[in-house]
Amino acid sequence: MAWMPILLLGIAAMLTAILVLRLPKQGWMLFAAVLIFGLAGYGTFGSPGKPAAPKAAGAEQMRSGEQLVQARRSLFDDGSPPPSHLVTSDGYARQGRYEEAAGFLRNAIKDYPNDAETWLALAIALVEHAEGQVTPPAIAAFSKAQEAFPEHPGAGYFLGMAFLRSGQPEDARRVWAELLERSPEDAPWRQDLEFRLAGLDQLIAQMDSMRRMMEAQDAAEQRAQVVEE
Repeated sequence: MAWMPILLLGIAAMLTAILVLRLPKQGWMLFAAVLIFGLAGYGTFGSPGKPAAPKAAGAEQMRSGEQLVQARRSLFDDGSPPPSHLVTSDGYARQGRYEEAAGFLRNAIKDYPNDAETWLALAIALVEHAEGQVTPPAIAAFSKAQEAFPEHPGAGYFLGMAFLRSGQPEDARRVWAELLERSPEDAPWRQDLEFRLAGLDQLIAQMDSMRRMMEAQDAAEQRAQVVEE
């Protein structure tokens, strides 16, 4: 598969960080999340290896307001211009003014309580304002976006990405697995989502294996010290 070299590269980077650079155990999950965040940005619901797949959006790009707005809009774009309240809030987001974007959207949602994209824009703004942390208000907004448009992948996709940024790959996997389970077999995002889940599974498994190896090594070193004393 075309994405396998990318996945193997991520695993190699993880192994190097743990075994060569001696990355502390408490940093494993966050490091893996950063790796997967980069992998996850490979094609916004595209198909790796296909000429028509959207261009990769790396971790740094996805953190920018412009890229976040474009990624969200690409999932809702039906050829018509977005509503005026999203144009305004997106203007704030593009400038990195997420607190103002969230405040504006909180007012707008009163007039558009069933609009999934408005709820999703609010959720993203809340995550960005919290510097990547998935706060309870953000989770509530993601849930509202899902309720407003259950068949749409946007809420699950961005919530999973948010969990990765905050160093919670298991939560990201749970969200994306649920999204995959409720996605139709012919959904255009299935192949890309399967790739993301495969990457998560591989790195989580590697982290578990490395953790056991390091624990065994530490135990052996402790026993050796006792013998020397």
